[in-house]
Amino acid sequence: MSKSCTDDYRALDVRKIKPAGRLMPGGAFSWVWSHNGETVATIAMRAGIDSVRLDYRQRSYGGEWRDMAYTVRLAYTPCNMGGHRLWWQCPAAGCSRRVAVLFGGTGIFACRHRYRLAYRSQREADDDRATRRADTIRCRLAWEPGILNGDGLKPKGMHWRTFERLQAEHDAHVHAALAGMAVKLGLVRQRLGRLNVSRWCRGCKRGGCTT
Repeated sequence: MSKSCTDDYRALDVRKIKPAGRLMPGGAFSWVWSHNGETVATIAMRAGIDSVRLDYRQRSYGGEWRDMAYTVRLAYTPCNMGGHRLWWQCPAAGCSRRVAVLFGGTGIFACRHRYRLAYRSQREADDDRATRRADTIRCRLAWEPGILNGDGLKPKGMHWRTFERLQAEHDAHVHAALAGMAVKLGLVRQRLGRLNVSRWCRGCKRGGCTT
């Protein structure tokens, strides 16, 4: 059975919360998740000296609502250029792993290892990954999205060496994506061919054919 994906879970990313200045000791605030401009979930947070208290309500698979309140410890590691980097310490029993993101599953917010989550990219086929990477380069080059739309021009202000490198990477990804699509198309044609042969044989049997 394939793993669940991180995109399927609500995420608390300390890298997004810290710049807002909300993790100063004593700070209290709400973190909000929204979809199409509408709030779908909220969680109350209160920062301590080396921890953050989470307070929210949760229910699993349409069950009864439960009040959830617990503390998540913070960890700090020094940066090479000075300052420090902030991490969550996973609150799951026996874990305490330093992570940037906690995911809200059927219980507490915990690291992806606790819930055995895969990243979306880990579930991609090779050709899908190549298509995504090519489109990422197209976005950087301000080209029209979609690998079948052809190449655009060099963006104004970009060095030719950078442009040529990105163009070569783009073309390699496009080649890999089209090759994967061709393989998939060939498999589909084979299956359709076998299906048509099977139907033809059944028709022959009804007509008395013995071939």
